[in-house]
Amino acid sequence: MGSLNNDPITIEKSAKIFIAGHRGLVGSAIVRKLNQLGFTNLLLKSHSELDLTRQNDVESFFQSEKPQFVILAAAKVGGIHANNTYPAEFIAVNLQIQTNVIDSSYRNGVRKLIFLGSSCIYPKFAPQPIPEGALLTGPLEPTNEWYAIAKISGIKMCQAYRIQYNWDAISAMPTNLYGPNDNFHPENSHVLPALMRRFHEAKVTGAKEVVVWGTGSPLREFLHVDDLADAIVYLLENYSGLDHVNVGSGKEVTIKELAELVKEVVGFEGELKWDSSKPDGTPRKLMDSSKLANLGWVPKVSLREGLVNTYQWYLQNVKQ
Repeated sequence: MGSLNNDPITIEKSAKIFIAGHRGLVGSAIVRKLNQLGFTNLLLKSHSELDLTRQNDVESFFQSEKPQFVILAAAKVGGIHANNTYPAEFIAVNLQIQTNVIDSSYRNGVRKLIFLGSSCIYPKFAPQPIPEGALLTGPLEPTNEWYAIAKISGIKMCQAYRIQYNWDAISAMPTNLYGPNDNFHPENSHVLPALMRRFHEAKVTGAKEVVVWGTGSPLREFLHVDDLADAIVYLLENYSGLDHVNVGSGKEVTIKELAELVKEVVGFEGELKWDSSKPDGTPRKLMDSSKLANLGWVPKVSLREGLVNTYQWYLQNVKQ
């Protein structure tokens, strides 16, 4: 394969690109972005068509299809409750998916693979903002360590195949994501979709107030999933290195500011109240995305614009 260098590549619009996990929040955004950019040969398989945990099936698929590029966005994901309830599945399913797809990609001549992780790979008490170098410098958050360990293994597997086989596998770690196809489930969704659903339901039922846990003071970072998709295409064409790359917006917002903005976008006229007897969670969580900025990529979707876009999708696809 010759030695790898970091010279930019141009992916032909007719190149065969396999997007693993194309129906999820991230995968569906990648498909939208590639279609928008004029790519014509996307390889998409639903779980019922191809179970990525089954090694023989994955090997047969790669042998017959021979994709040139692979975007590995398939994963078993869930919140704290799910991680606590199904730890075996979170570690086993993710390790199986990653191992099967990465190994079959290499063995079947894939030109380049990008593996997607999550900001939960970092130590619980990592410095803020979190640089890529914080990986493996301290203990993980115990509530999702099964998922985090699997994702760290994926990064390390890409690095190992690069070192041993001189094969172009890279990894990207996104911050908190939101957008179309997010999970708006009442019990196990993340903070942003949960707020959107609660304000929408309060608006529809004519409730006088919405009570949110905590003080609203913790700082969080959010990236619209269309920005992530844009960054992934950029990294495929412009980055080839051993180390993983953080993908964040670089902009912090307090939970209070976020709640007020979601309230405004949804059009809830009632009162927003804070229950400060309830826990706040981590005071600050922000990724250091300066490495990506130095490569020449910046996010384009403002939080307000992204929330409007997400609420429109919610109204068309989720609301009861």
